Amino acid sequence: MTHNATGMQIRAARNALGWSIETLSGTTGVSMRTIIRYEDVDGVPRNRSGNLEKVVAALESAGIEFIGTPDDGPGIRIHARKD
Repeated sequence: MTHNATGMQIRAARNALGWSIETLSGTTGVSMRTIIRYEDVDGVPRNRSGNLEKVVAALESAGIEFIGTPDDGPGIRIHARKD
C-alpha cells in the first residue's frame, strides 16, 4: 500500500537508508530536482506523473514504513530488509 508521505518523511527515509538524492533518483527514475522539491514541501508533495508513488514505493521496498498521517504524527519505521 502506498502511503501519502510528507516531504519530511521522504527526506528522513532517504537519510535513514544512507541514500543520496542521486541514489534515490537512479532507483526511481525520478529527477533529482523533483526529489529535492518533494523534500522541501511542508506536507504531502503534489504528485505528477506518478513520481511520488515511485519514490515512496522505492523507499518502502528498501525497508521503510511510513507511519502516522500527514496531519498527525508523520514518521518512519525502519525494517530490516529481507534479501
